[in-house]
Amino acid sequence: MGERPCATTLKPEMTAEELAGLESWIRDAELTGNHLEIGTAAGGTLCFLMTRYAEDARPHFSVVDTMSYFRDQLDTVKRNLVDHGLDPARVDFRVSNSDDAFTAAAARKDRFDFMLVDASHKIRYVMRDLRWLRLLAAGGIACFHDYAPAFKGVRWPIDRFLRRNPHFEKVGLAGSLLCVRKTSESSGSEVTALDRLWASLCSPLLQWELSWRKRLNRRSNAD
Repeated sequence: MGERPCATTLKPEMTAEELAGLESWIRDAELTGNHLEIGTAAGGTLCFLMTRYAEDARPHFSVVDTMSYFRDQLDTVKRNLVDHGLDPARVDFRVSNSDDAFTAAAARKDRFDFMLVDASHKIRYVMRDLRWLRLLAAGGIACFHDYAPAFKGVRWPIDRFLRRNPHFEKVGLAGSLLCVRKTSESSGSEVTALDRLWASLCSPLLQWELSWRKRLNRRSNAD
């Protein structure tokens, strides 16, 4: 696997517009409960989020990531936190895939006021990540990066989720960062077996489209 640029820069993989939107949403929501990040890269956005809060008012942060995005990812994230004056020991690192981490969190009845999802862009994995919103408290917000027409694997499952779960509403869109709010408690599982089957059936189509685009780009570059 090639080295990711963020492994060297240690910066968020978001634009200035997206970071400004993120800061505005969490400020306006006045969140005090647990915060969760699914997919952290080098921890740049994690550092950004944590430093938006005064130390004596900072919520508890958890991170779900396989820590296999690049070499020595977990050590890199911890070093980034230290460089920002943050204690890595105060972050609950759940080194796991999203499925296993969700099963454990649901069994513990974990609750979160805020979630940031920026993990795999493959449609079947995004649909799985959406299950975490059952653990979002009413009034809490969730943000999804790369919600854009170019990323159908992200946009399609989120759009389906919002259509089928009216107790979630869009708060705003900054660049490709979408923010939604949970308006009431969940009455059941928002992501069903049918939703996951739909995502699995769509996956080959999107993979074929991606491969086709890559071939076209190679031909264009060769001309």
